[in-house]
Formats: sequence, C-alpha cells, structure tokens
Amino acid sequence: MRDADVPAFWQELGTPGLFDVHVHFLPPRMERKVWAQFDNAGPLIGREWPILYKWPEEQRLEHLRSLGVRRFSALSYAHIPGMAEPLNDWAAEFADRVPECLRSATFFPEPGVEEYVERRISSGVEVFKVHVQVGGFDLRAAELDPVWGLLAEAGTPVVVHAGSGPVPTEHTGPAPMRAVLERHPSLTAVVAHMGAPEYAEFLALAEEFPRVHLDTTMAFTSFFEAEAPYPRELLPRLRDLGERVLLGSDFPNIPYAYAHQLEGLAGLDLGDDWLRAVCWESGARLFG
Repeated sequence: MRDADVPAFWQELGTPGLFDVHVHFLPPRMERKVWAQFDNAGPLIGREWPILYKWPEEQRLEHLRSLGVRRFSALSYAHIPGMAEPLNDWAAEFADRVPECLRSATFFPEPGVEEYVERRISSGVEVFKVHVQVGGFDLRAAELDPVWGLLAEAGTPVVVHAGSGPVPTEHTGPAPMRAVLERHPSLTAVVAHMGAPEYAEFLALAEEFPRVHLDTTMAFTSFFEAEAPYPRELLPRLRDLGERVLLGSDFPNIPYAYAHQLEGLAGLDLGDDWLRAVCWESGARLFG
C-alpha cells in the first residue's frame, strides 16, 4: 500500500477522512534535535530509525491533507523543568494557524505545573502529551497528582507514552499508570503505541478503566512486529474494546510510508466496523 492509495482506503470505509491522534509538530530547533536522536540511534531509540518524512513543515502539512488526515495533534513533550510552557506557547500558535490541528500541550513535574495546566485547559487545550521514557519521571510524582485530578475533572485527554518500548527505563511499564488510574479512575488517558511491548497489561487497564484508550501508533507495522509483535491471542479483546482504540501514526517520525500503518490495521481482519471506528469515529467522538 502506498500513500497515494490512502484516500481510496478511507473512502471505501465510508469515513470523512482520517483522525490521527498521534502526530508530532515541534519548534524547528527542537525538531532538529529530535531528528538527530533518530539519525544517530540515540540511547532512547536503540535501533536504526531513518525518518521518511524529514520535510519542511508546510510540506508535511500538505502531505497530511493529501492523505485525507482531517484532524491531527501536534504532540510535544518536556524532559526538563521550564521546558513545557515555551512548547505550549508554540503549539498554541501552531493550532491558531493550522485549523485541522487539535490544540495540544504538555507538562512536566515541576513547581507551578498545576497552575499552568489549569490555565491551558481553560484556554481550550484539547489534548496533552507526556513521555515517561524521554521525560525520565514517575507518573506518580507528587507534583502531578493534582494535575491528574484536574485532567480527570475536565475530561481532557492525555496521551501517555508509558510502555517500555523502544528502550525500557526506570519509570516505564504499566505499574505507575495503574497507580495513577486507581487514584483518578475517571482520567481520560490514551496509551501511546498500544503500550508496547506490555500490550497485554495496558489492554487490561483499558478493559478495567472505562476512560482509558489505546492508540495504534506504529503497532502492527513490520517495523514494530520485528521486535515487539502484538500477541494475536489478544485481538478478540482488542476488537471488543471497540471505540477506545484510536488511530495514531507518529508522523513524521516514522521509517516507512504512512500508508503502512493503515495496511497493518486492515491486515488484522477485525472488520470494517472496527476499522471505521479506529480511523475516524472514535477520534471524532472523543475530541469532537
């Protein structure tokens, strides 16, 4: 499947397009640093990872539009104190000029985090992102407890990279997230990458907590299947999770064509209703 085939893919499903909850747009300087980590197979990358879409911002936007990606995020993630709010300012400006983009933000366990998250929720942020592996922090950090409470009360989704892929670190894995959910069971969490490689454990969290979602980012692609294959015995449970599975791609930071993500999902043979929900309906329901 090629990118040129993508519009026909969603047209045959009968959706208005694609709703991708896991896309990255970053300030240019930070973007260059992130891409350098992938180019050099940095310590948190762990393998060769040649980015296919290392293009100027406007070219990437036009490519998403040509594919029929009608709504998408601009996820960033802070890894040091004082970094989140400048990223949030940039993301707000980006959303102002890119109407298809969800208003996106991030946060970090630091003094003042509760205040700026509350301010961002009030300003209309639609999705937050945190990256446990890159951020090097524990989701159970004391500074974050009131933040989880704010997000749970507001119903604002947060995309959480909590799984141990591609490289495990001290705070990755399902246990910290389970602890947060037990304290804030109404939190709307979106587990990035299906929780790879702890697929079963994060699927169980989604089954137990009704506001937990999974995004498909890079799962079921040959790139992930080679090192962390999704257990096929879990597929009936994944199908039953229905509307809480969301399309994610990791565009542009992927080493294969965007179409390959969709090809991997279609190859699961979970039915057009499931595929329609993943590719459009569930994202539209969650974000409007």
